[in-house]
Amino acid sequence: MSKFTQSYKEHGKTYHADRCRPLVQAVAQGKLRLEALAREGYPGRSLKPGQLPGVLSLGFWDAAGCQDWGLDLHRNEGLELTFQETGSNAFFVNQRKHLLEPADLTITRPWQPHRLGDPFIQPGRLHFIILDVKVRLPHQRWQWPPWMILSRPDREQLTRLLSRNENPVWPSSPEIAACFQKIGSLLAGSPSPVDNLSLLTVLINQLFIHVLQMLREKNISLNHALISSQRTVKLFLEELRRDLPSLARPWTAASMAKSCDLGVTHFTHLCKKITNMTPLQYLNYYRIDKAARLLRQHPEKSITDIAFACGFRSSQYFATVFRQFKKCSPGDCRKVQKD
Repeated sequence: MSKFTQSYKEHGKTYHADRCRPLVQAVAQGKLRLEALAREGYPGRSLKPGQLPGVLSLGFWDAAGCQDWGLDLHRNEGLELTFQETGSNAFFVNQRKHLLEPADLTITRPWQPHRLGDPFIQPGRLHFIILDVKVRLPHQRWQWPPWMILSRPDREQLTRLLSRNENPVWPSSPEIAACFQKIGSLLAGSPSPVDNLSLLTVLINQLFIHVLQMLREKNISLNHALISSQRTVKLFLEELRRDLPSLARPWTAASMAKSCDLGVTHFTHLCKKITNMTPLQYLNYYRIDKAARLLRQHPEKSITDIAFACGFRSSQYFATVFRQFKKCSPGDCRKVQKD
């Protein structure tokens, strides 16, 4: 799935609802069947306030033939589970490729970038649910919807099992498969989501109970570091240095800390612990590193244009910072490359 009507900013990137367009267009063109309930801009029949609060998307698609579209790299605003009932698909998460076979289950958290298709979706039926548990970053506290009937100890254990391991693909159990299939049958057989809200609520609860049971049986090794503030900062910094639009944003230490849902002092401490630099030193280091590469790769671009593209608001300041890090001027850097 993809994003929603409101812009979703994380780690310096903005994700929009239009990332669902390939799926919406494929449905409109009759390339596949979609049966879904949705809110926040996801495709499907709209859920009204009070109807399954927290559910962002629930349903399945059925692709009868090879498709000419795929889902781009994206994040969701909630926890996403998908179930490959028939067919197969390439699934990418955390820069690793997995091949989904029939009866495979995927679990992705909001901070895990992922995409489906290589590059296109293959024939098959794929079920999905995206449930907002009020987290966007690894260290935040999960909040399950009030209609979840799992006992408090079960909810707490399910949260630990889902948040302290990030294995994205699992062989599902027959019980999990049956829940997805029953949900799909209800959605396909009723023109109105109101007709089956009680049954859908029960089935979603059963689904997560069976997911909990499956994870219990796997005897998973849990890693507490996966939910630490330090990991949140590390993910932010890694994405920041890889992405030029992120680098070019008008960051301050306060806005960087806010993006990580941390106080400035704590964020600065963790940044120095991870990188041995303050947040702004780190930012400028990778801005200059990117600028040096652009100077060499694009001799047709002016130094001022490259400075602005990398987030500097004046060519004079850019030259000063460039000399601090590279021990030469931007022009000398470009001249050395020419020579």
